[in-house]
Amino acid sequence: MLAYFIQRHHPALNTMNIEQARFNMIEQQIRPWRVNDGRVLGILAEVRREDFVPAASQGMAFADTEVPLNIDGHASGQVMLAPKVEARLLQDLAIQPHEKVLEVGTGSGYGTALAAHCSRHISSWEIDPALAAFAAANLARAGLTDLQLHTGDGHEALKASDARWDVIILSGAVATEPADFLARLNAGGRLFCFIGEAPVMEARVYTRTDQGLQSLNLFETMAPALQGFPSVSHFHF
Repeated sequence: MLAYFIQRHHPALNTMNIEQARFNMIEQQIRPWRVNDGRVLGILAEVRREDFVPAASQGMAFADTEVPLNIDGHASGQVMLAPKVEARLLQDLAIQPHEKVLEVGTGSGYGTALAAHCSRHISSWEIDPALAAFAAANLARAGLTDLQLHTGDGHEALKASDARWDVIILSGAVATEPADFLARLNAGGRLFCFIGEAPVMEARVYTRTDQGLQSLNLFETMAPALQGFPSVSHFHF
């Protein structure tokens, strides 16, 4: 209610506070995590993270933490990743405009929006219908309508035997190497995932090279299990 009062009666002040919070997020959380790519920083400044946060969690929009995705009383068990994690993901994948991107786990749509500012070819799957609807509304409000959004298990994307992607993003944790998705990477393609078991997981990028698959562990973290994949140890946010 306080935020609504400020926005209604002091819109300039509210906008100033939000933009200062966004600036602080970038300067105090994201840059110290070795994110220095100008394009990535520009996208993070442009995409309004607060527009993808559930109403009950607006106060956490720019916080250095995950945001629970509880939509109108529906506890999805999923989260918005911390801003610095989203930033590292975007920087380390280095998505190019011509590349085909598959995202499994649309969530709030925030990560989808970031990727859509890098590539014109985005296909995203969300298994939770309530989250899928929430993300679709958020992305439409952000003016991002030229996207392929699907409600269902991301494995459905693999049913076309000739389906291939340059970038694949698994936005939740998987217990083991996602071999079925790795097999669909084009030459030079990259796959991002959180892999392992609680209490320690790795954020990892796989790259398909002429010599085969290479993997790079980026940092240790925690993430909720990605639905539709073999189970990982439960960890509650």
